[in-house]
Amino acid sequence: MLRLFRGSLIVTSQLGFISAAQVPCSATVSVKRLLTGVILCSQFLCQNTRVTMATATHSKALTSPYPNSKQERLKLKPEQVSWLTKWEEYNPPDFTADKVLAGPVWADPDDKKNAKEYKKIVWNKLDGKVNRQTYEKCKTYKVPEIDGRPSNPIGRTGLKGRGELGKWGPNHAADPIVTRWKRDAKGTIEQGKSGKKVLQFIAIQRKDNQEWAIPGGMVDAGEKVSVALKREFGEEAMNTLEATPQEKKKIKKAVDALFKVGHEVYRGYVDDPRNTDNSWMETIAVNFHDVEGASVGKFKLNAGDDAAGVKWMDISSEIKLYASHQHFIEEVTKRHEAHW
Repeated sequence: MLRLFRGSLIVTSQLGFISAAQVPCSATVSVKRLLTGVILCSQFLCQNTRVTMATATHSKALTSPYPNSKQERLKLKPEQVSWLTKWEEYNPPDFTADKVLAGPVWADPDDKKNAKEYKKIVWNKLDGKVNRQTYEKCKTYKVPEIDGRPSNPIGRTGLKGRGELGKWGPNHAADPIVTRWKRDAKGTIEQGKSGKKVLQFIAIQRKDNQEWAIPGGMVDAGEKVSVALKREFGEEAMNTLEATPQEKKKIKKAVDALFKVGHEVYRGYVDDPRNTDNSWMETIAVNFHDVEGASVGKFKLNAGDDAAGVKWMDISSEIKLYASHQHFIEEVTKRHEAHW
């Protein structure tokens, strides 16, 4: 943070929204130059340092009927997804699952049934313990006055409401991608058709749709992402919820050791079939690589919580995964220069 003591301007992490022209005239030329350089640097970082989705549009978020329901979406053409495309008659169905409307602790108040509490929500900021900021760098989402609901930053989905998601706006998840090299019986690393080494990652099979996915989950209110990454991995891939105290201790030691060093491969919006016009998934995906396969690799995988199955899955371009998970895995192979 940079403060100009002879003026009123304060430069914070929102550098991209401040111009050098706002510097008081009494500020020295050197300070002006410094501020201009910092602003240009921050704008460059906003545009160039984040791994982005291959296509900034909806695909899986247009899934119809909506997951675990008979609710159909309004059908959209590709050119109708963007909010920039004028469509005054656009009026999709409004759907929120009964389990969300029941008001569990992880869900926001409904804007119709509990309008008074809904109006207290603070958008694009840390709202108490709930982080309502988007993971998309240097961006905010809009909340049109016409309905007071947050707008999906990518565009239309053909469905209003929250669907199965608890939060209005961004619903934050954490996806730990645990990898190791695939080895034969002699311990030699195997190679794929490309001639590059083959990676494996721990994949779980979701109970709700039987699709294979990264063993991640939602970040609880007030919870650090680093904690959520370890918790979700332990619950879904190692079944720590049903492990004995002694087993939990051993698993925790191995997971803690592996999760000390991680590489963030993605942070931002997720093209998820649960997304709606007003609620959507965002995630932070982090790769934890077990170089020698001697950390969690030595433990027997045991599906738990929301997982129906768990296994070490060979990584290649032929794998089919839930939501945007295949994109995250591809980024991991690039980092390790592995077979894809």
